[in-house]
Amino acid sequence: MTGDEPCPCASRLAYAACCEPLHDGRDAAPTAERLMRSRFAAYATGREDYVFRTWHPRTRPADVEPAPGLVWTGLTVVEVQAGTADDTEGTVEFKAAYEAADGPGVMHERSRFVRRGSRWVYLDGDAL
Repeated sequence: MTGDEPCPCASRLAYAACCEPLHDGRDAAPTAERLMRSRFAAYATGREDYVFRTWHPRTRPADVEPAPGLVWTGLTVVEVQAGTADDTEGTVEFKAAYEAADGPGVMHERSRFVRRGSRWVYLDGDAL
């Protein structure tokens, strides 16, 4: 993906001005919602290294490889609870659209995020 293309996180910004600095480690997500959006963009752009780095070490799997042939196509944030720059915990409910070998689908999840040191990390989520 080039930096001039729209960011997959649905921010309406160019990737270079949105999630690329987070993916490259030049910036950190200031809120839980921003982290969730950047993690979606990482899945969509094949940046599994970022997904791994932003997953709480207590709950992350050993491997975050995507399912073969899965393409993430869109993101809708449904609800955000807490997770601001002043909080230590936050919840983001979202719907992530995808295309798979057996057709299109939507993953609906309520994700929990916590601040670990000065950085937000994904803790876990409940499928809805």
